[in-house]
Amino acid sequence: MLTYARSTTVAAVGGLTVAELDHLHDAHSNSIGALLAHIIVVERSYQVMTFEDRTLSAEENGGWSIALNLGAEGRRLLRGRSVEEYLEELMSVRQVTLAHLAARDDAWLDRSVVPAPRMNAHWAWFHVAEDEINHRGQIRWLRGRLPGRGVGSQIT
Repeated sequence: MLTYARSTTVAAVGGLTVAELDHLHDAHSNSIGALLAHIIVVERSYQVMTFEDRTLSAEENGGWSIALNLGAEGRRLLRGRSVEEYLEELMSVRQVTLAHLAARDDAWLDRSVVPAPRMNAHWAWFHVAEDEINHRGQIRWLRGRLPGRGVGSQIT
């Protein structure tokens, strides 16, 4: 499911320009680029929690908090990156995830996540997939409303 979700996210952003990635539909929306940055740091955060059995360091939290939280700061700061840059980072973070998952057995999925003991690793990685799918839906909606693209340009 992680691989399928990622393939549909990649398809949803193909061919977008920097201006389209940075476009804000309204004063309260996130840009497509900000949503991609969010998807990347959510996965990185869950790598830390599940594969490294720890909470985010102060440096990680500081560096990733804008993309994790989005909102006004994300609208202001998460800008200026090309689709190729986002796609490279999406691919890179996913390679790490898949390598770590391949090295673990099903019993590992049932163990509690150290920073969040009420959550097991299986639930944590389900959440990564469903979070990406949720934001991919937002990306498709936003793409269909980009100036000059029209609703008919949505990726299905």
